[in-house]
Amino acid sequence: MTAVHLPDGTGSRTEHVLSEPGAWTRPQAPIGSRRAYAAAHVVPHVLGDNTPGAPAQLDWDATLGFRHDVWSYGLGVADAMDTAQRGMGLDWPATQELIRRSTAEAAAALTAGHAGLRGRTVRDLIACGAGTDQLDPAGIVPGEAGLQAVEAAYREQLAVVEGAGAKVVLMASRALVRAARGAEDYLRVYTGLLDEVRHPVVLHWLGTMFDPALTGYWGSEEVETATETFLQLIRSRPEKVDGVKVSLLDAGHETRLRAALPDGVRLYTGDDFNYPELVHGDGTRHSDALLGIFAGIYPAASTALQAYDAGQPDRARAILDSTEALGRHVFGAPTFYYKSGIAFLSWLNGHQPGYQMVGGLHSGRSVPHLVRVFELADRAGLLLDPELAARRMDAFLDVAGAGAPALVPAGGTGGAA
Repeated sequence: MTAVHLPDGTGSRTEHVLSEPGAWTRPQAPIGSRRAYAAAHVVPHVLGDNTPGAPAQLDWDATLGFRHDVWSYGLGVADAMDTAQRGMGLDWPATQELIRRSTAEAAAALTAGHAGLRGRTVRDLIACGAGTDQLDPAGIVPGEAGLQAVEAAYREQLAVVEGAGAKVVLMASRALVRAARGAEDYLRVYTGLLDEVRHPVVLHWLGTMFDPALTGYWGSEEVETATETFLQLIRSRPEKVDGVKVSLLDAGHETRLRAALPDGVRLYTGDDFNYPELVHGDGTRHSDALLGIFAGIYPAASTALQAYDAGQPDRARAILDSTEALGRHVFGAPTFYYKSGIAFLSWLNGHQPGYQMVGGLHSGRSVPHLVRVFELADRAGLLLDPELAARRMDAFLDVAGAGAPALVPAGGTGGAA
């Protein structure tokens, strides 16, 4: 029996006995019922200067090793995206290196003999974000000059992603929000880019709960009006759109959008709250997945998708449902700090040597929040080595000052002996 004493909010600690890990399995054939990507985080070098504003210094062995573990479960990796701290600590030079290294590792994974990857291509294994975050949005002015700067920045990043051989995820742009004067400017920029790409791309619509600087994307703060512009773009170039990733945390909107998409265009859910019902589907259509939470639950996610392949939809849905409380907590408001929970789970499971993040973002969540991450991950069977997780949780609480046998209640007075 493995146990750890966790702060319970009353000033005391309560013994928590850890569960056994779930009976997760690696696939013996490629997953076919759903297409799924886990949006992966990055691991900083523990002795690097990864303070706020400093250029990111990554632990490449740990960062790339995590991606190999995801691939071993038959899932793709979505890289250099929001979960990897684009716009929140991962600078453009480090992003370029990440894209090139991760794509090269995806090619290597295809030769590693994983049964779940047979017949796959590099673009099946790795999708990377192309955006405009090398620009400072504060320097962008509305109108032609701003639009041209945005287009040039997108083209620079597209060249890196396509040159590496990854699938392109065309990310939302803070700079375009500043430059665009209305929906027609969004259509101009995106149609121009779609006309130039070599292969179909994933269009990413990131909601304001993930990035408040994207308010008014697609030319309107009204979601339904913005959706019409989004659909107009997709319908104008369906052959250039592999799918859309929608991160609005609104299951009803996603279901309606999914039904309105042209044939052959996938909807990759980005809804880290409602993914169980969206991936399961409504009996007529289902969503595929490109999810940050899948980076925290990928053994369970893979096992669920294998169950769909095996004609066991009820079992698949039950597995996904068992992880929903964890997803909702990790992505709770302020949602853009969800990355802290993903990194914490990675550390608890031994995928990185320390609980750190580039830009110092590991400070984005409180001790009680992370204690709850631990509890919910354990409940879901996602602490894969309970003894290691317990040791690391004990160490975390000690360093945080919450490891003493008796804690001072909130609002009380305490001090070191």
